[in-house]
Amino acid sequence: MRAVVLQEYNSNLGRIIRSLSVQEKEVRAPGDDEVLVRMDCAPCNPSDIAFLRGMYIVSRPVPVIPGFEGTGKIVATGTSHSALSLAGKKVSCFSQGSEEGTWAEYVTVSAGHCIPVREGLSVEQAACLAVNPFTAAGLMEIAAADRHRAVILTAAGGQVSTFIRKMAAGKGIPVINIVRSDHQVRALSEQGEHYVLNQKDDTFADRLKSLSKQLEATIAFDAIGGEMTGILLNAMPHDSQVILYGGLSGLPAANLDILEVIFHGKSLRGFNLADWISQTGVERFSEISGQLQDQIISGKLTTRIQATFPFEQVVRGLLQYVGNMSKGKVLFVP
Repeated sequence: MRAVVLQEYNSNLGRIIRSLSVQEKEVRAPGDDEVLVRMDCAPCNPSDIAFLRGMYIVSRPVPVIPGFEGTGKIVATGTSHSALSLAGKKVSCFSQGSEEGTWAEYVTVSAGHCIPVREGLSVEQAACLAVNPFTAAGLMEIAAADRHRAVILTAAGGQVSTFIRKMAAGKGIPVINIVRSDHQVRALSEQGEHYVLNQKDDTFADRLKSLSKQLEATIAFDAIGGEMTGILLNAMPHDSQVILYGGLSGLPAANLDILEVIFHGKSLRGFNLADWISQTGVERFSEISGQLQDQIISGKLTTRIQATFPFEQVVRGLLQYVGNMSKGKVLFVP
């Protein structure tokens, strides 16, 4: 089979992207609780970029096929009941741990890492189903369960934040959106968002503190890390929490005022999608999957796609993606 191959990790993003190549690889037969998926397409996410740089929690021996999610049809299965039940089905799948990546003509994954795709869900949207929509759903479940009155989002121009905004609107929960340019402020304001802050403004921290108090925003979903994490926690009211679900800055969380943590009941925690899925349970996860797919099919939720590239143009596609990630995903097709 043809696949995109990473020869070695490198923190220099431009260099590592240009080193990718398309090679012939063997197709691995599925084990007892695995399935073989013939891939239709697979997206690039920020986690894929971190993986290429060797800066992600998942690390695999090189040379390696990248890609954490995608969509296709199951063409072979193992002997377990869960694997056999998926035979011939169209699925959205995700690759974890030591599993192969999805930027290939075929991928062998655990049966538990496949989500049956409903009729009416486009291939492009199915390719992007497994990661961002479920991340947004998981974070909003936390906000709703703890009855937070308002939510703060960093990287508010990104896809996960877009999903969270729409989910929050449906529950009547106001959102404070944090972006990094005046252009993004205007764009979200034109979409009807009332609370949009530019993190580069001199008055950003003061305005965030004032808005957080006004709206009683006691939970923040942070995709950036670095100094932003501390700025958020320091500005929020008593008994607030910041949930880190990404590390776009590439830097450790910093700037935390320990007195705010000790005396004002503030906390920092992480969100890992794989852990949330395992804790959610099969029945509830299936229910959430159905709800998300129905909303995507109806157009209430949608993943922005900026371009589709064949494997042979993976370098061009990735350079376009990292140059403007807010514009949407890029997809790779065999």
